[in-house]
Amino acid sequence: MAPSRKGNLTDHVAEALGRSIVSGFYAPGAVFLITELCSKFDASRTVMREAVKILAAKGLVTSRPKVGSIIEPEQQWNLSDPDVLNWLLHLKGNTIPLLREFNDFRLAIEPTAAVLAARLNEKRSIDAIFKALDRMRAAEREEDDTLSADVDFHVTILHASRNRFVINMRHTIEVALRIAIRVTNRSKGVNGPSVPDHAKIADAIASGDELAASQAMRSLLLEARTLLTDQVRIPPEIESP
Repeated sequence: MAPSRKGNLTDHVAEALGRSIVSGFYAPGAVFLITELCSKFDASRTVMREAVKILAAKGLVTSRPKVGSIIEPEQQWNLSDPDVLNWLLHLKGNTIPLLREFNDFRLAIEPTAAVLAARLNEKRSIDAIFKALDRMRAAEREEDDTLSADVDFHVTILHASRNRFVINMRHTIEVALRIAIRVTNRSKGVNGPSVPDHAKIADAIASGDELAASQAMRSLLLEARTLLTDQVRIPPEIESP
């Protein structure tokens, strides 16, 4: 597969190999030999070693002396790595099951983030949440990007939790959200998110009501789960990277 990400040659090679691995082009247990990869990509051994190191850090390969780099099974992949998740989500095929799993993951993370944000009740964080909500309102007036505004709202709440482990998931959540939101909005027959539903979350956090914040976020995600359950596959126009 041809690489698409902008960057240096090492990044290009790592992306091309990463996409090939997650697509199943290379089966688990297959071995990468540096010399063969150098020939295939017309790259130096240094570039190839660095590219393989990137893939190893993502759990896609394991390097063994005198053997080469062995392709790991999916169970070993770091699915919280934004690149790995992005490659999986942009495979040509049915990724709806992956989005359903991702939504269940969000149910475990985002209501808790809303609770923590309400508990801390920091003015700076609350101001940021309402600023993100204003972006969503602006998007309704076609004065902002609908998808970016929606993603911004959810990521802002992760930051408002002030929990480093929760915040660390922001890149993973943002990557999958950009597809999941488009799928659920399409299923609902709307172009953007429900601002009133998101406002309930913001208001609950601002009032310090932990239970209401959790319930409002959970309700939003349960609706998304229902919409994803009704989907058979991702439409081609959404599936394309």
